[in-house]
Amino acid sequence: MTTKLDQLTSWLKERKITEVECMISDLTGIARGKISPTNKFLDEKGMRLPESVLLQTVTGDYVEDDIYYELLDPADIDMFCRPDESAVYLVPWAIEPTAMVIHDTFDKQGNPIELSPRNLLKKVLKLYADKGWKPIVAPEMEFYLTKRCDDPDFPLQAPLGRSGRPETGRQSFSIDAANEFDPLFEDMYDWCEMQDLDLDTLIHEEGPAQMEINFRHGDALELADQILVFKRTMREAALKHNVAATFMAKPITDEPGSAMHLHQSVIDIKTGKNIFSNDDGSMSELFLHHIGGLQKYIPEVLPLFAPNVNSFRRFLPDTSAPVNVEWGEENRTVGLRVPDAGPQNRRVENRLAGADANPYLAIAASLLCGYIGMVEGVKPSAPVKGRGYERRNLRLPLTIEAALERMEACRDIAKYLGDKFVTAYVAVKRAEHENFKRVISSWEREFLLLSV
Repeated sequence: MTTKLDQLTSWLKERKITEVECMISDLTGIARGKISPTNKFLDEKGMRLPESVLLQTVTGDYVEDDIYYELLDPADIDMFCRPDESAVYLVPWAIEPTAMVIHDTFDKQGNPIELSPRNLLKKVLKLYADKGWKPIVAPEMEFYLTKRCDDPDFPLQAPLGRSGRPETGRQSFSIDAANEFDPLFEDMYDWCEMQDLDLDTLIHEEGPAQMEINFRHGDALELADQILVFKRTMREAALKHNVAATFMAKPITDEPGSAMHLHQSVIDIKTGKNIFSNDDGSMSELFLHHIGGLQKYIPEVLPLFAPNVNSFRRFLPDTSAPVNVEWGEENRTVGLRVPDAGPQNRRVENRLAGADANPYLAIAASLLCGYIGMVEGVKPSAPVKGRGYERRNLRLPLTIEAALERMEACRDIAKYLGDKFVTAYVAVKRAEHENFKRVISSWEREFLLLSV
């Protein structure tokens, strides 16, 4: 009988792959792992990594010792990483024929590691499966192209396009402005096609050289994997053309931020019907409860959508970013937009997640909030008609510090995410924020240096 590992072996040999990037996602969304010769990868059928990798901050530091040793074995033991044969991608920019394989993580007893973002998403998807439901998601990823810059104190600038000039003014949906970077995007699309990434449209967004790539709707886990791979691919394509691609939530002062909009719906596994619609095509009670759950619980898990101090710079009125958890039909001024669609395609678009969020965690959190709403029968507020930016309500924390306190205190969420995960995630983000607070900003030098 042919096993999945046999199929993976054949796939690697057919493509003459000589190296395999064995990787997992850490809490930030950074790909961590090992690069292995193909023969060694096939012999070992996986890899081992220190579990402490999942307590690393974005700066490479670790959480405080008392929390570290509360969560992990003092001996800093390894976790066992097994390849997911359905999450295998080519690495088109590599010199040698190379593949990247996303792994799942387990302890030595074979239990899924609780701190793993991919395992957390699987845990949420099982909640749906146990009800006979399957979520369908369609992410939209925004990002900026910028000039390459080696000085972090220097503000980012728009890159030069084919015309030799930087972009100026607002160029939303401009075909010509997107065409300025045709050679780069041709490489990006070629590479994504080689990787079987399910990309849809390319859009020029509001900011200078700010773009958006839409993914076709599909399985939540597969699309989270694809976003992880796409971010690496986009950065590599940019570097090939001597520019940089950044998924920071707010990389440029006074310019729009970058989001990861998440369209989500739920189908009945047996019938394939969208449970968000009644037989007569109207909104179902489950749909309204799903929105109610998003409204009630997004403020409790906001750090999973806005994981960095920079993420909160995006949440400003009149900057094309949501500042609330209101909902409305065909309304981009609220956090939860219901696009105009037929009954089978009825969905809600969560516009709060930043492009800097870990895709596994953002998708898991968004689906979990909706799930709790459905099982608890949470009723939504009345839909907003017209402009919703001025509805900046107190339901959303305004800083990363306040958001972490809310997440830490919410027992309803810990019941699903697990106490260990919540403790670890909050500790990692607090350690990052402490690191940030040690750095003196250019604003402080500009306005305080000779004035106070």
